[in-house]
Amino acid sequence: MKLLFLFLDGIGLGENNPEKNPFTRAKMPYLNSLLGGRTLIQESAPFEGEQATLLSVDPNLGVKGFPQSATGQSVLLTGINIPAELGYHYGPKPNPEVAQYLDGKTIFAKTVNAGKKAALLNAYPPRYFDGIDSGKRLYSAIPQAVSNAGLPLFTQDDFYAGRALSADFTGAGWREFMKLDDSPLYESEEAGRKVAELASQYDFSFFEYWASDYAGHKQDMDWAIRQLETFDSVLKGLLEAWQAEEGLIVLTSDHGNMEDLSTRRHTDANVPLLLFGNLNNRREFQKGYSRPHRDCASDLQIFGDLAKHCLLMVMRHAPSRRFISSNLSA
Repeated sequence: MKLLFLFLDGIGLGENNPEKNPFTRAKMPYLNSLLGGRTLIQESAPFEGEQATLLSVDPNLGVKGFPQSATGQSVLLTGINIPAELGYHYGPKPNPEVAQYLDGKTIFAKTVNAGKKAALLNAYPPRYFDGIDSGKRLYSAIPQAVSNAGLPLFTQDDFYAGRALSADFTGAGWREFMKLDDSPLYESEEAGRKVAELASQYDFSFFEYWASDYAGHKQDMDWAIRQLETFDSVLKGLLEAWQAEEGLIVLTSDHGNMEDLSTRRHTDANVPLLLFGNLNNRREFQKGYSRPHRDCASDLQIFGDLAKHCLLMVMRHAPSRRFISSNLSA
């Protein structure tokens, strides 16, 4: 089975308060329709509909302090409660203690070791690699995990050739901020269809969207609303092109932030877990959780086990169930 993991940085399930929560103000008709007319806020979860499931999951993982990017993303990639093992949340970039979990223990590495295809669908500009090579920039958890798994990070050439997408989906940022006027530019729904096309080439694919966390730190309501409305159109294009019977889309975040623009800091809010695909696949994904679509008491367990459940879905039609079991426990 094919699985696409959409990671939206710094997206929590907030209050129904338009003064501070852009989710209550943004026009997102497509997602709202999938959620039975609901908005993506805390009171809307849990929900199960014809095309989507929404759960509320806890990124705090029983550890004091606000969740942070390095540990939160690493938990999503490994299925290990890293903050509990270390005794603290950490971010934004992995320190040596966090980085050790990203070598051989991630869903990227385990998918590759199983002989299946995996990719991070984001393209990175030349200045990103220049910063890494010079030592002035450190990998964040997701590209670190990809590189450690022996997979390439896609480049400007890949973006231009249609083998990857920019981090803002449409490519507008490459033109506006990097002044690359010849770079590809997609309408929002077209970008969603492109995500589906790229994801169809892999057993496990991952897309990282980080601008949402930036909008939260800047407390920029207008920018946050624009992002959400663009994403709604991207999601429409993606799901219209996605083969729901053959795969599953998982969307979540590492911590709260943009849902509460009254503060620049991360929040302790639960984050959304959205599943898109046919109902059988969505319920299969949830197996092993404690009544997940009815009872959110197990939300801590759900966040910590996401990587394991993603890997089980990717391996579902693999010939050796013994290998799957040993791979997950490695």
